Amino acid sequence: MKAMFYDLLPLSLLDDPGHLAATVFTSGCRFRCPFCHNALLQRVRPPKMPPETALRLLAERRGRLESVAVTGGEPTLWKDLPDFLAAVKALGYRVKLDTAGDRPDALADLLARGLVDFVAMDVKDAPERYGRYAPDPRAPERVRTASAVLRESGVPYEIRITVTPKLHEDEAILRAVRWIGPVPRLVLQAYRPAPGVMAPEIAGTEPTPPDRLRRLRARILAEAPAAATAVELRGG
Repeated sequence: MKAMFYDLLPLSLLDDPGHLAATVFTSGCRFRCPFCHNALLQRVRPPKMPPETALRLLAERRGRLESVAVTGGEPTLWKDLPDFLAAVKALGYRVKLDTAGDRPDALADLLARGLVDFVAMDVKDAPERYGRYAPDPRAPERVRTASAVLRESGVPYEIRITVTPKLHEDEAILRAVRWIGPVPRLVLQAYRPAPGVMAPEIAGTEPTPPDRLRRLRARILAEAPAAATAVELRGG
């Protein structure tokens, strides 16, 4: 699958926490996560604007924005991503990249070229359960390789897990954390229903209770202390 540039959100206070950011969306992803809040972008879609227009808008906003957050879809599937990020960096922006770790080779290239300042990588589940999100049995191996690439790069990063009540048992989350670690920062995200979440298997799922996230953090720190230097709760 080849991803495409899709759209630009001119201002976000959430997509790169602590920074005034514009958000770039790509379409196309090889994962089919039931909890994805951008499920519309799992398949390749015609762009709402060309990337050249997005770069022009970013040039006009220099001095008002600090960062460009790139999300999807899976941005690393877009073959023109390196050239696009080089243009963004030339404008003086910080770049934050969201990825599921599906293309560790592309991720390594971006990091080696200094095109990304921060990475948020989403881990879906324990490795033996990845078949519910990606049909390719090699997906867990690629994700673990991407985690190693990040660890060795020196570029700041975090690993995120969206804890979804109807999908994730606590024991599976613990296995995922042990498998992917050690990491400098693990983020346990609360699942929140959103218009973009279209999977019938989690229809009617309530948001993740804050108490569950707190209990999970306590278990990780007690039972897998070497897996994460810090465990942050988000959205609960």
